[in-house]
Amino acid sequence: MNRFLLLLFSAPLLIWLPSCSALQGLYASTDSLPAPHSHMRQSALDRLTPTVRKDFEQLTGSRHRDLRAEHATVEKIPAQFKRRLVIETLKQPWDGLTELERQGLALADMAKGGAINLPALLDALEAGMDRTSAFSQPVPLPTSFTHEDLLAFMIGSLEQASLHREKALTNLTEAERHFLFLHAQSITEHFIPQISSLSNQASAQVKANLRFAELLEKQVDYASLLASAQVLARLANEPWLHQAAATWTIPLPVSAVPPGVTGDVLLVQKTSYGLIIIGGPGPNTYEIEERVGLIIDLGGNDLYRGKIAASAHESQGNAVVIDLAGNDTYTGAPLGLATGRLGVGLLIDHDGDDVYQLDMGSGGAGFGGLGILFDAKGNDVYTGNRLTQGAAIGGLGLLLDGAGNDRYTSHGFAIGFGGPLGVGAVIDIAGDDHYQCGDTYPSAYNSQDAATGKPGDPLYQYDCFGLGAGSGQRILTKTVEWQPYNLAGGLGILLDLEGRDHYDSANFSQGQGYFFGAGMKLDFDGDDEHQGARYGHGASAHFGVGLFIDQQGNDHYSSSGPFYNGGVAWDHSVSLMLDAEKGRDIYSFERSTGLGRADHGGWGLFIDEGGEDQYLATSGFGDSSEKSVAGFFDLEGKDIYTSPSTSSTPADARPTDGRRIFYPQGGAFVDR
Repeated sequence: MNRFLLLLFSAPLLIWLPSCSALQGLYASTDSLPAPHSHMRQSALDRLTPTVRKDFEQLTGSRHRDLRAEHATVEKIPAQFKRRLVIETLKQPWDGLTELERQGLALADMAKGGAINLPALLDALEAGMDRTSAFSQPVPLPTSFTHEDLLAFMIGSLEQASLHREKALTNLTEAERHFLFLHAQSITEHFIPQISSLSNQASAQVKANLRFAELLEKQVDYASLLASAQVLARLANEPWLHQAAATWTIPLPVSAVPPGVTGDVLLVQKTSYGLIIIGGPGPNTYEIEERVGLIIDLGGNDLYRGKIAASAHESQGNAVVIDLAGNDTYTGAPLGLATGRLGVGLLIDHDGDDVYQLDMGSGGAGFGGLGILFDAKGNDVYTGNRLTQGAAIGGLGLLLDGAGNDRYTSHGFAIGFGGPLGVGAVIDIAGDDHYQCGDTYPSAYNSQDAATGKPGDPLYQYDCFGLGAGSGQRILTKTVEWQPYNLAGGLGILLDLEGRDHYDSANFSQGQGYFFGAGMKLDFDGDDEHQGARYGHGASAHFGVGLFIDQQGNDHYSSSGPFYNGGVAWDHSVSLMLDAEKGRDIYSFERSTGLGRADHGGWGLFIDEGGEDQYLATSGFGDSSEKSVAGFFDLEGKDIYTSPSTSSTPADARPTDGRRIFYPQGGAFVDR
């Protein structure tokens, strides 16, 4: 049985596990167990697959069988480091997409446990990349609350995490460590999904990218790196933190406070793993050049600048910041805030309306490491540029927000982005949230769709690659010598559990997979607005996998176009868009195409479970071409279909309520 099914079955027990080493026993293969469902919400695909799959495969008949035969050889496509879940989904779409949804359900269940479930949550995220943690005997929580015992717990945790990190990197030379640390910034600055021209600069970059990936995959003991993060995550235990706050109460003299720190400071302890600092309950400023292992701030409206829960040098490795209360402002340097870079960067903010000003490669971002940002509650603002907010290449990036009406904005490759060998996730548990990505990086499609256009023109497009997007590095050349430099994509995840949410994004977003990458966006509850663009709302291209599910609510979907939204797949890809339950939904795709569309060997499916819905799209509705299969299924309710005034489709062949249409090239429209 897949590990995610076991996680779903056991999620309520995770809060009580003493360490993630205990979790590994749950991953043992037990094929005799039945496939369980999430305790928070039943799998929508488990419920609807029996209803839709039989009709879909019967209606598309031989086209479906031919497509599966062609997809059986996807492993032969040149791309390094393909992931099992993507390959399985390309070969068996129903099974793979169901497994992906179950992973999202398991993650959502664990996320609701908050800080205490962080170690298990990290294990579950990494399981999607077929990576597991090394055995870790946890540092015992203090049995008494003397200064000595509490300090011993802090130092012991930093020490054990450092030992795990050193074990992870033991097979690397000093030169290789230096390269990995430096190239993390280079790949953050220069990563793009498709390289169309191999200039001298581009050639050097793709060669360095391959070296970066090979060192991480073949010479880094990633299980030990993950164990290091899990050890540090236990420092977020709230009862222990509140006891520390009650134990240290007397400010140190100003002469004992490190440069770059203002406000009351209650403890400064030098260790082999960096400074340990406890800041007082009033306002503090932290802008520290010296190596820092752990900052615990007890309250106040604080200001953090520079390197915050991030490594400044390859010799440092791990850094932790925990802020217990206050309306705080974090202004990080590049790769400088909750960034894992050959180590672990962990930032935990337990309370307050906080502002995160994120430079590239930060805000829960991993590049050869694990970067984790957990904000427990408050109305928070996350503002970033590229590769921020749950983003990773060669590692893990997690942004977990517990409660509050939050705002997430970024330029691209962000808000749940997984590049090669990376898993990036944003999980928001509660609140009415706003997500925005794009409007910065002009799209290459402008050359064909808006050749004379400029920013602000209706046809001018931007790229996003975010809000649950996974992407590889695809080199567009037939030259054999460059094929080994293709890098398969990772896993990008966006989960929003509650609230009336608004999503606004540019091209390639909202459950989107590109070049052996997988993207998943799940919204569990609320009346939501999903505004996308080209390749959005469960979309994929070039052997990608895209999954978009809105579990419940009266939702509105729209797109700036000009093509491809809502369960659409291009070039041997697999995509599904599903609106579950029986809300009154509106699909305003008058500027786009889709709602179940596939081309060039793709598998694209759209499902609306029920309700009185309204549809408007220029074309699609289960149509396909070039040896593809596609389907549109509305399972219940009196629906309204509006065709554009420019439509050339005969009236008796247009989608309408209660009609079935079979498209000879391999598509089906079904409204029951």
